[in-house]
Amino acid sequence: MAVDIVVPALGESVTEATVAKWMKAAGDAVQRDEALLELETDKVTLEVYAAQAGVLREIRVPAGATVEVGAVLGSIGDSGGASGAKSPASAPAPAKPAQAPKVAEAPALAPAVRKLVEENKLEIAAIPASGKDGRLTKADVITHIGTGVAAPAPAMPIAAAPVPPRAPRAREERVRMTRLRKRIAERLKQAQNTAAILTTYNEADMSAVMGLRQRLKAAFEAKHGVKLGMMSFFVKACIVALKEIPAVNAEIDGDDIIYKNYYDIGVAVGTGQGLVVPVVRDCDALDFAGIEKKIAELGQRARDGKLTIDDLTGGTFTISNGGVYGSMMSMPILNPPQSGILGMHNIMQRPVAIEGRVEIRPMMYLALSYDHRIIDGREAVTFLIRVKECIEAPERLLLEV
Repeated sequence: MAVDIVVPALGESVTEATVAKWMKAAGDAVQRDEALLELETDKVTLEVYAAQAGVLREIRVPAGATVEVGAVLGSIGDSGGASGAKSPASAPAPAKPAQAPKVAEAPALAPAVRKLVEENKLEIAAIPASGKDGRLTKADVITHIGTGVAAPAPAMPIAAAPVPPRAPRAREERVRMTRLRKRIAERLKQAQNTAAILTTYNEADMSAVMGLRQRLKAAFEAKHGVKLGMMSFFVKACIVALKEIPAVNAEIDGDDIIYKNYYDIGVAVGTGQGLVVPVVRDCDALDFAGIEKKIAELGQRARDGKLTIDDLTGGTFTISNGGVYGSMMSMPILNPPQSGILGMHNIMQRPVAIEGRVEIRPMMYLALSYDHRIIDGREAVTFLIRVKECIEAPERLLLEV
């Protein structure tokens, strides 16, 4: 009996994926729960497993093709029903192009226009079109969002000529962007286009935290089985500050502000495919060891490509540590729809004034980027000062003051 291999549910808001690679060829024997292929979405890479033991009878969709949830990728037959040789029927068939969701009857749409309409949940028929042959343009949609009035039609609309790919040059290599890299680019641009991003800076004396870690790191690791890192101190410090300034933990949804009375902190992790931000849930309920264990687990899964959609969604605030790469100062970009992100940087020995005398201290620049639509400058500065105070006096973290 043959069993179809189908594209599984990919998570909330994810409807399609790219077949990254097949791990088996048509005619190969497979075991139950053995990995057959990898699917790459705009968030994660996931494996599809065999539902039964047998022979991979056919591969319908080749690597590189785009598929939708529920699409049939191939089939597995009983081992006795196949000789193991690859027959012509097993050859990959060209993938059918994914069809865009059907919408109400309206003027013809370009992909970018359709995406803008769907993201803003607009009725296409209600938007007057000013383009050539009744086409709806991006300017029409943007104008409709802002004022509800269509943009004036140009006197002589001119269709833009398609831009051909740049000719290859010596010592160059053209590589197609992965879905993850494209998604990163889209989200970063979305943040810049949507939010009113400002950044405030401060610096923290790391002497107290570094001294505490030096004194207790061996005992901490012996008891909890995990190293005492810097990130748990900053997560705890941010929770203290978020409780005092709840707007930094909130998000804008249309004309409403959603205040979140929980603290799911995203921790940016660099991987070979790009930056991902797995989320540590309910950080306020975790102790230092719990936070360190969860960060270590998520970091390893990120590097192994084993993160799930749930691991990457629902964060309320993000911390990014560019200091591990040597960054001394940067302006982090918001992770939509969040309203705040803390940037940590390299620890440098610098001369500072301490009670009228100059001392050499391990100093770290801190940066808070925030959405000025929801967070005032006073709140942003206060938040960053609270983080600084907790890092310079870690005993505050125990008392949440």
